[in-house]
Amino acid sequence: MSDKKVAVIIGSLRKESFNRKMAHALLKIGAKNLNFKILEINELQMYNQDLDENPPVAWTEFRQKLKEFDAVLFITPEYNRSVPAVLKNAIDIGSRPYGKSAWDGKPAAVISVSPSAMGGFGANHHLRQSLVFLNMPTMQQPEAYIGNAAKIFDNEGQVTNDSTREYLQKFMDAFSQWVSKNSLG
Repeated sequence: MSDKKVAVIIGSLRKESFNRKMAHALLKIGAKNLNFKILEINELQMYNQDLDENPPVAWTEFRQKLKEFDAVLFITPEYNRSVPAVLKNAIDIGSRPYGKSAWDGKPAAVISVSPSAMGGFGANHHLRQSLVFLNMPTMQQPEAYIGNAAKIFDNEGQVTNDSTREYLQKFMDAFSQWVSKNSLG
């Protein structure tokens, strides 16, 4: 099996966010037969249907890049028991114009990362609702709600806890199998 290209979408724009640290930690862990690349969403202006006929360049580039990937790994914080606006905006842009969604059929997984003990449970499940509509088969197990994020990274962004690293490896191995089973191409 050839390597599958996986877009990593981080739902936080903050340079030192726990979610960005988690993304980089996961890229170091890696997964068999998967090639990960962070797809940035910080340049996307808010979605407005009035612009669909003449979309901003950033929208067009995002959609084109997204279509090049075989799968998507979402890493998100929780804002008010939901996903951040910037992540929802990226989802909306990638799904338009209607009937031409760049997300369609791509296998996905969700990791929520939060300084709270609940680990972003609300955002994780809210995002999964959108992925159902987008026709993205989303890995059910293992679920990943990473809580107490302020305590799991050292100053260099490395995961300091052995059991957390082992769990993340298990997650990435399962995601590799999920992508292999559910990829269209």
